[in-house]
Amino acid sequence: MKHTQKNAGIALVIGSFLMLVTMVLHPAGGDFQHLVRIFNIIIISHALAVLSVPFSLVGFWGLKDRLQGAPLLSLMAFAIIAVGLMAAVAAAAINGLALPLFVKRYSDASAATLEAIRPIIHYGSALNHAFDFILIGAVCLAVLLWSIAVIITKQIPSWVGYFGLLLSTLAILMLSLGFHFVDLQGFRWFIFGWVSWIIIVGVIMIKSPDFQT
Repeated sequence: MKHTQKNAGIALVIGSFLMLVTMVLHPAGGDFQHLVRIFNIIIISHALAVLSVPFSLVGFWGLKDRLQGAPLLSLMAFAIIAVGLMAAVAAAAINGLALPLFVKRYSDASAATLEAIRPIIHYGSALNHAFDFILIGAVCLAVLLWSIAVIITKQIPSWVGYFGLLLSTLAILMLSLGFHFVDLQGFRWFIFGWVSWIIIVGVIMIKSPDFQT
């Protein structure tokens, strides 16, 4: 169990690092020609996002085991974050793979053709935002449940649980007040806050892999 916990912590840190790199590289949107010019960076950044998912899932499975003193909370949190990560893969596939491949195919198209396919691009963007909302909601709820489990089980320092509660409550409050987490800047802030909690948890699991069962 000691080695499993340590490896899970390493997986969380790697997954978080890949997500941070994704957000640093993630380009801002633009017109059709701009999307064609940044084709490679779109593909690379979103491929890294997809790559981060299996690392994160392995790490979260280890976190679920760590917090088995609150079994229902921990298992529900894992199930919720798994759904959120699948939504993240879908969003990355739409916005980071399908979109650039689609626009590159029409790189030499006429103005009339570009105008005709504009609704398709807008529809893809709407789908991407829908999956982003699923991810954001899943992260908020999973971190909230895991934070409560941390406080109950004390298998991770309680301040980590209170920090997670603060982050989740703040995110939910901002969403209710209409803050746009799905635009690039808002999504970056959300990811940076989420990743900070995950890295803290991962480092604790690496440094203190022993815990009471």
